[in-house]
Amino acid sequence: MLRRAKCKRVVNNLGEKKWIRTLHLFDAFLTFPKTFAIHAGNTEIERKRKTTTMIQTTTTIQTTTIQTKAALRRRRQPNPVFVGYKKGTSSNVKQQTSRQRIRSSSSSSSSSSSVTVARRRRAEMIKTSAFPTEANPPAAKKHFIHLDDFSKEEINELLDIAISEKKRLQSGDRSYKPFEGKTLAMIFAKQSLRTRVSFETGFHLLGGHAVYLGPDDISLGKREETRDITRVLSRYNDIIMARVFAHKDVEELAKFGSVPVVNGLSDYNHPCQILADAMTITERLGSIEGKKVVYVGDGNNIVHSWIRLATVLPFEFVCLCPEDYTPDQATIDRCNNSGVGKCVISHDLNDIAGADAVYTDVWASMGQKDEAAQRKKDFAGFCVTGDVMRKTPNAIFMHCLPAERGTECTDEVMEADYSVVWQQAENRMHAQNAVMLKLLGAK
Repeated sequence: MLRRAKCKRVVNNLGEKKWIRTLHLFDAFLTFPKTFAIHAGNTEIERKRKTTTMIQTTTTIQTTTIQTKAALRRRRQPNPVFVGYKKGTSSNVKQQTSRQRIRSSSSSSSSSSSVTVARRRRAEMIKTSAFPTEANPPAAKKHFIHLDDFSKEEINELLDIAISEKKRLQSGDRSYKPFEGKTLAMIFAKQSLRTRVSFETGFHLLGGHAVYLGPDDISLGKREETRDITRVLSRYNDIIMARVFAHKDVEELAKFGSVPVVNGLSDYNHPCQILADAMTITERLGSIEGKKVVYVGDGNNIVHSWIRLATVLPFEFVCLCPEDYTPDQATIDRCNNSGVGKCVISHDLNDIAGADAVYTDVWASMGQKDEAAQRKKDFAGFCVTGDVMRKTPNAIFMHCLPAERGTECTDEVMEADYSVVWQQAENRMHAQNAVMLKLLGAK
């Protein structure tokens, strides 16, 4: 009570409000002397305590940030254990990836090590043909212009890669990104559905980015010379695909550029389509070797690519066409002189008998529409109907699309169970992916 009275005499001189606060403070001092000492007298201890707490908090945040960044890098890193079309399957990939993740997260030291390895692999993966250091960079080692630029072993390897990649994507595995950091320049002198979508989608699924250059964007060979265009594009991009009218444009792109060039279509040939067709036949019939492929229609770029494939793979190709629409004779001779496959030109629809695959295309291609009426007269009797297919009951029906139903083939044939048209269309992407993987050294 004595100490309390002294408190009242002290605070009476301060006024009523301050008296209440001071009394409260003294009550706190009398009741909790230790707490009062910390807040009122020992400011140095308080300052040190706060400093220590801040240092501990900052250290914890930094440690958490480092661990989070390391985890994100491990999640983003490309699948380094994908063993390709010969050594593994999509199931091995998933199992091996899971094991790798378990190993990399077992300890902090191994996490740091795997981050370093991932960085190195990532750096190696995005090495590029674009942005050359040389004033005059060397030409690309390989292009995809004609099918017979590749050996039998190389064609079979491309088919194996295409089928393996298709199965991987069908399994839902999207972890394989060898084209991350790479770009594809797509030159289109013609309109396109399958070529554009299949190349752009395929390159994206493998981690890359495709740049579309339409008919009015660069006007190939008009606004600028083709050799100048390819030199510029080679400085920006890792690979070029061209869908053009004149075959010489594709050849010039390959000759003067420094990155691989893929022939997406020309007036002479269409190698991407026929590689996809060979893949489809392999899936449906086991192999293309020893088979008889009968084409009904115009001796066009599709036919030339089939003939050039028969130059390296042993199968028989028959072209049934009107007499004035036969394919290039030099290409026919090239095949028949190879001693590998066989090319036969016929004008009799009965020669379709024994075919393993019956193939057709539009009678007037893009750029020939002004000839459509005349061609329709000239090709009378060459329409693939149900009756024609019954001449070779075990054959599959193929069409490279777009189709003019009721002209070169009927609805009955397009929609029949033996039609593999839509499988062909899908296989364009997988076959082209195989080509780009090979050209860019990912396989």
